[in-house]
Amino acid sequence: MSRWAMPRLHATMTREATGPCGSRATPVPRLRAVFRIGAVSLCAALWPAPASAQDHPGKATYDKWCAGCHGEDGKADGPGADHMLPRPRNFVQAQYQIRTTASGSLPTDADILRVIDEGMPGTAMPGWKNSLSDRERRDLVGYLKAFSRFFETDKPQLVEFPKAPGGSDALVTQGRDAYQTLQCFKCHGDAGRGDGPSAPTQKDGNNWPVRPADLSQNWLFNGGGTAEDIYQRFRTGLDGTPMPTFSDALDAGVVNEEQLWGLAYYVRSMAPAGEQPTVREVIEAKRVEGSLPASPDDSVWSAIEPSWVPLVGQIIVKPRWFSPAVTGVWVQAVHDGTDLVMRLVWDDRSNSPDPLWSEWRNRVTEVMQPKEDALAAAPVESGPAAGEAGQTLAVPESPDAIAVWFPRKIPSGMERPYFFMGNTREPVYLWHWQSRGPAQEMLGRGPGSMDPLPAGNGLAAQSVFDRGQWRVTLRRPLAATDSTNALSFASGQPIPVAFFAWDGDNGEHDTKGALSTWYFVYLGEPTPKSVYTTPLIATLLTAGLGFFFVGRAQRRERERNGG
Repeated sequence: MSRWAMPRLHATMTREATGPCGSRATPVPRLRAVFRIGAVSLCAALWPAPASAQDHPGKATYDKWCAGCHGEDGKADGPGADHMLPRPRNFVQAQYQIRTTASGSLPTDADILRVIDEGMPGTAMPGWKNSLSDRERRDLVGYLKAFSRFFETDKPQLVEFPKAPGGSDALVTQGRDAYQTLQCFKCHGDAGRGDGPSAPTQKDGNNWPVRPADLSQNWLFNGGGTAEDIYQRFRTGLDGTPMPTFSDALDAGVVNEEQLWGLAYYVRSMAPAGEQPTVREVIEAKRVEGSLPASPDDSVWSAIEPSWVPLVGQIIVKPRWFSPAVTGVWVQAVHDGTDLVMRLVWDDRSNSPDPLWSEWRNRVTEVMQPKEDALAAAPVESGPAAGEAGQTLAVPESPDAIAVWFPRKIPSGMERPYFFMGNTREPVYLWHWQSRGPAQEMLGRGPGSMDPLPAGNGLAAQSVFDRGQWRVTLRRPLAATDSTNALSFASGQPIPVAFFAWDGDNGEHDTKGALSTWYFVYLGEPTPKSVYTTPLIATLLTAGLGFFFVGRAQRRERERNGG
């Protein structure tokens, strides 16, 4: 095939008939993307990268900051790539997710610059706007394009985006209907938490496992979390992922423009208001009068403001885990002077172990865990060549779990224990809940070391799993029976607290999971009666003095007038 025949064939394929997501026809953009990936290796073999790329002004910046993940030749094979899911962008394929162009089309320079500037939330790709100069970032755009011959022959095909209509209740209702019509629930789930029936089988264009987006966490959306951003993704699709374009659905009359805007506003409504939850260092446990909440769904919780605690993969000790499924936990707490109740809410795509997710668990473990670590940490069975020397990992079935860490004693000042399960010199006291078994009090003496304590301090748990979300309450008396190993809570003092979560169907157990840094929980004190009586007394006193001085002034005025 000649150098020029390939682009002509590519153009011919893009004119084939298409259909919307879920229709019988094969989408044109998907044909285009399949062709591009298949042709890349041939292009690279016949026509190596131009020599001018070696002298490109963006090369030095790329080699210093980008090659570690994306590879020296832009093929997504840098030394850091094996620790990432999703995988880094392969620039040779010229397939970009965030664009203002049609699905399967090349991005504009502004599209590439936007990703460089803002990064890709929910992935390992950071934003570089505050780290690199304007010239360095613009030179990078040109250098990334030099990796692929497609930029020499193809032209971006811009999509015209209409003005947003504004999200009325009626429009959101139309969007809810469109969510069903376009079968978004099959991947994203009924509540949008990425737990649909097709979610465990999803793969990207290079056959890597990929999770559907959790629509309730819009701050992690690639390309932005506003309704306008979401609408643009609907029109362009996310090339290289299972997320298609809905422009085909518009053309086919499956939905109209208004319904697609409604879908954008409906998806936006699944997440909290605002762009990103505010992370606070102190979690307040309010003092309440009367009964404490009896369950995770007790109406009392609606009046307690939750605190967002972000979690990241445990990469401190082996086996490290770079692909955690739980990205954060919402925390609420109340007490009545006798007991403390903590409510933990986090998104989890399955109630582990779920047989539907067993394939995902094995694939993710195989992809993300270094073979030497995996073989040392798990049983090995003979099998296909997924493992070394014909061995494959027997990934154990594990429950979902979460641990809450405290010091054994309330520290003086702002001192905190070692942030990962304590150590042998200074263990941490922890609450451990799991989906297949009772909640336990434990003592942590270092990473992976959790020794159960004898029952006796009265820890109790209740849990609800609902459409991709765990809601768990943990309750315990403030005063500990075991004063040596268990913390006695006290109001009016900041108490260090940290969290560790495991998603069993994501291959997480022992040290493989997601952890937080240390925060503080502060138990509120009773409101003094003076808080209510002092303002009333002050108001009455002020009013009385006012009447006194006004009356005296009126008498003096009458006396002067001879009254």
